[in-house]
Amino acid sequence: MNSLQVDKIIKNYGDKTAVSGLSFEVAAGEIYGLLGANGAGKTTTMRMILGLILPDAGDIRYLGKPYSKEQLSMLGYLPEERGMYPKIKVSDQILYLAQLRGMSRKDADQNLKRWLEKFQVPEYYNKKVEELSKGNQQKIQFIAAVIHNPKILILDEAFSGLDPVNVELLKTTVKELRDGGTSIVFSTHRMEHVEELCRNITIMHKSNPVLQGSIKDIKTKFPKERVIVAAEGKIEGLDTIPGVQRVVTHEHGGYELRVDSPEVGQSILKHALVQGPVNRFEVLEPTLNEIFIKTVGESHE
Repeated sequence: MNSLQVDKIIKNYGDKTAVSGLSFEVAAGEIYGLLGANGAGKTTTMRMILGLILPDAGDIRYLGKPYSKEQLSMLGYLPEERGMYPKIKVSDQILYLAQLRGMSRKDADQNLKRWLEKFQVPEYYNKKVEELSKGNQQKIQFIAAVIHNPKILILDEAFSGLDPVNVELLKTTVKELRDGGTSIVFSTHRMEHVEELCRNITIMHKSNPVLQGSIKDIKTKFPKERVIVAAEGKIEGLDTIPGVQRVVTHEHGGYELRVDSPEVGQSILKHALVQGPVNRFEVLEPTLNEIFIKTVGESHE
């Protein structure tokens, strides 16, 4: 049985449809990507999963059961818009939120101290949120989402505003939660994070699911249109090869070519080898970012 089952949910606001017939399932220990441009219906979907609003049609199941107050303790949520109170101490806020989720104050306190140690900021226990940097406020907000050990976790732009070191720290933490059996719905505009963390995705556009499935299978449906080639010296005449649309010279050496089809790659390789040894050659699969733009037809920013 999958931890989360979303079955043909629909949500309307007056004559506007926010979500139309969306279905997907998230297994235990899976990070599921929910993608879409602004206004596509992602936030409405997450609010329905959390029980903040109810679908007008369709069904959502948590470990096979419908939403109820009993299910509340198994859900965790990191919203895109952060909501910590700036003038209240970290410990007071987190412990209160954990108790709302059904934890004892003692267990919550132990969990909080463990998380602060994990993030290497134990001294923040008695600090006010406003005393922390933006990145560290983000860590505290993350702890608030997971303090009660949820079985299902909703992450909305979890890494926004973080420096690269802290992005890696939180990514590692998310993977550990996944490996521990947590089911995670992950929404972001950063497609490279989705490629790294998610196995299956849904891309939404104007309230509708327009592309669903495993990233691996989705990529096989889109053509390979880029070739990378590099040699010790310059490679002349790449733009004269039939099927080559564009050639970009990289500052660090090598060339990236846009091609009509993957087969053109062999012509590029032969052309380059005539001029000397080739130290890199690769026909690149499409990135999820390229697939997203082709599917949605507009910038996801």
